[in-house]
Amino acid sequence: MKSPKALTISELARLSGLAVDTIRYYQGLGLIDAPRRHGRIALYGQSHLKRLRLIRSMAQRGLPLKVIKDLVHHPAKRGMKRTLLSAVEEEADRSRYTSAEFAELLGVPRGLLDLVEGCALRETLRDEAGAIRYSDADLEAARGVLQILGYGVPVTRLLSLALRYHGAAQETVDEAIDLFNEYVRTGERGASPDAVAEAFRAMLPMVVSLVGHHFYRLLVSRALVRLRQSGDEEAFQVARRETASLRLRLASR
Repeated sequence: MKSPKALTISELARLSGLAVDTIRYYQGLGLIDAPRRHGRIALYGQSHLKRLRLIRSMAQRGLPLKVIKDLVHHPAKRGMKRTLLSAVEEEADRSRYTSAEFAELLGVPRGLLDLVEGCALRETLRDEAGAIRYSDADLEAARGVLQILGYGVPVTRLLSLALRYHGAAQETVDEAIDLFNEYVRTGERGASPDAVAEAFRAMLPMVVSLVGHHFYRLLVSRALVRLRQSGDEEAFQVARRETASLRLRLASR
């Protein structure tokens, strides 16, 4: 028999407001401890419930699961990160759409969205309950993708390219976060939480601009090289004039 305070996973789901699959997903990520076993029944305690409520609260405030895992395992960091969290939240787009709403707004078949959600890109789109959610920024980006597809690019090829970029970007982003944590948030200067938050606010647009600038220069320069190698000098000259014009338009935004 279970003790009076022991909970089955169904009871834990009801009290925490999370789906059973979400609880299992969090357990697999190491966000909560494994339950004790009574025969074939998994039993959870009040510590599990308290942890899940904390995780849900953090996720609702916009923290990614990687950061949440760090915080729940190192409680002493929570106070230091509270101000930084507020700065992160200021940059977050709060509007959220379900998959069905997102597909309707885009005017695409739900099956096409299912194809995207079925690949590894979906891990960045989970909310605190483990469900897929989209923002206004996602909507704008997806409309851009549809324009690209309108030029005849196959969706499967575009997804394959996106997945390779996503994997490389994840590694770069993680290293960037580690760099910020080491030299800005916990560096020898001993900056206050308010100073760290202000540094984040200042650095984020600069980093995004630098990344966009580098990607643009790399894409254009390599595309021009490939075009010149093709031997079509007229097309190369036209492309060079157009990219110069585009650079001016981008800079003026």
